[in-house]
Amino acid sequence: MIDMALLSVIRRWHFRDQMPIREIERRTGLSRNTIRKCLRAGTVEPSFKVSERPSKLDPFAEKLSGWLRTEVAKSRKQRRTAKQMHADLVVLGYDGSYNRVAAFVRAWKAERQTLPLSFHTRRSNSVCRASSRARWLSGLFCHA
Repeated sequence: MIDMALLSVIRRWHFRDQMPIREIERRTGLSRNTIRKCLRAGTVEPSFKVSERPSKLDPFAEKLSGWLRTEVAKSRKQRRTAKQMHADLVVLGYDGSYNRVAAFVRAWKAERQTLPLSFHTRRSNSVCRASSRARWLSGLFCHA
């Protein structure tokens, strides 16, 4: 496996110093095909396969989702915080960190956000004021 330092040296020699691939092969001891793969990849960082590991929060995820669904219906001042939910999970036997609970809550909220807040269907106040002002003025001149 090629580490980041060697990968950056290979890319620097080839692209900046214009060193031929055969010379890089001699200096590093890597095969030409490996060097070509590194240069053609286009990415500087090698990608690693990260296996899916079960989280300590997985057994409690359904419970936490249920709590979050009930909290959404409450007003902002009456909702429980993620810290309070973490404390309740600890009582139930969860031994993970608060950060995992907070990350779960953030992901849950982002997943349920449907409409962006910038779309409004009502007319703006300035348009309403202008139209009502025009109606008022037209009423003055029509009845005079």
